[in-house]
Amino acid sequence: MALRGRCPECGSAALLEDAHYAQQQLVCGACGCVLSEGLLTTTYSDEGQLREVAYSQSTGQKEQLKRCEQRGIRRVQDLCKVLRLPSVFEGTAVSYFQRALQHSSFHLGSLEKKELLVGCCVLATCRQHNWPLTLGTICSLLYAKQELVTSVYLSLQKELGISVPALSLSDLVKTHLNSFRLFQPTEDIPVTFVEDKETLLARTMQVVELASETWLVTGRHPVPIVTAAAFLSWQSLQPAARLSCTFTQFCRAAGVDLPPPARLRLKELCDILLRMAAELAWLRVLNLDKKTVVKHIGDLLRHRIFLLKNAFCEAEEEEQAGAARGGDSSSDPRAEPDEIRPAEGQQEAESSRRALLPPCLLRPRKRLRTAALSASDAALTGDEPISDAEIEQYLRDPEEVREFRKAKVWQ
Repeated sequence: MALRGRCPECGSAALLEDAHYAQQQLVCGACGCVLSEGLLTTTYSDEGQLREVAYSQSTGQKEQLKRCEQRGIRRVQDLCKVLRLPSVFEGTAVSYFQRALQHSSFHLGSLEKKELLVGCCVLATCRQHNWPLTLGTICSLLYAKQELVTSVYLSLQKELGISVPALSLSDLVKTHLNSFRLFQPTEDIPVTFVEDKETLLARTMQVVELASETWLVTGRHPVPIVTAAAFLSWQSLQPAARLSCTFTQFCRAAGVDLPPPARLRLKELCDILLRMAAELAWLRVLNLDKKTVVKHIGDLLRHRIFLLKNAFCEAEEEEQAGAARGGDSSSDPRAEPDEIRPAEGQQEAESSRRALLPPCLLRPRKRLRTAALSASDAALTGDEPISDAEIEQYLRDPEEVREFRKAKVWQ
């Protein structure tokens, strides 16, 4: 290929690039003079000036970085295909990965961190588009621990300034129920266990909303609550054939794990349903328990607002009245201890009609022990004299200031 310029020996303009083994040379086509050689690392802009550059600025390192970036982009695209995400999500996730890879906190990070970065970019994209994808799904696909993925995910939001909305509870219910294996008959699942997906989803959503209205969701992990709500909803749709199925058997048939707190969430949901059932006249005479109340979940959810109002508002009024009566009786010194203390049956009735409060207030945890006071702090009694330099810090009222000045004059 002929280049512009002239040969310094013969003045000919026939300059050619010749590849001698693996080394590029610039040769004069007229006299054969070698003008330059060894230009192995050049940039595109320096090729015309024939200047050698450092390897850090050459195309070699850019190609290496490009290969690393291309490998990560392919990982992002493969993950989007596995999750069957729209093509718009794929482009956004790729752009996030390219921006993050240019940042110093990720560019100089370990290979494991870059692998987790791929999943975090996909997760952030799904959350922005309100696509129901959980952090646990990303962890299972990447075979990574949840703590590591969470740290990279939070770092990605902070460094790139990405605003990611939190996943709503309804989206989480849909995502969690999509993993159930109860919607198509198989050899391992009995016919009575198979349920319509939309019907189970609608009933589970209503039970989860009931749990949210009764403070059962506040401060708790949502997956155990959704699992317990799905179990109750699944039993209530065909109670005759499913009441004998245990919680463990249900999770095994559905192909999901049984979280440890799920049994406690199930007990709390059953307690709420029993309190609501006590407000219906045709259910009050049946003496329902935690198993038989499942048959009437449809009626309880249909009148949910009315039953919750009666079950908990009346309990609050009874507690206020009981507190007032307790104050009157305690003021009477002649009252006998047996008259003040209610009977055991009355205590159980009052506990069953307790007010609607968060579980952390109904069953508070034990307080942590405070550290022992030092010898100097333990010696303080509060009667120590206050110096004149410190007393001004305690004076806030102008009248107190005037009285203090008068006292100093009399001294």
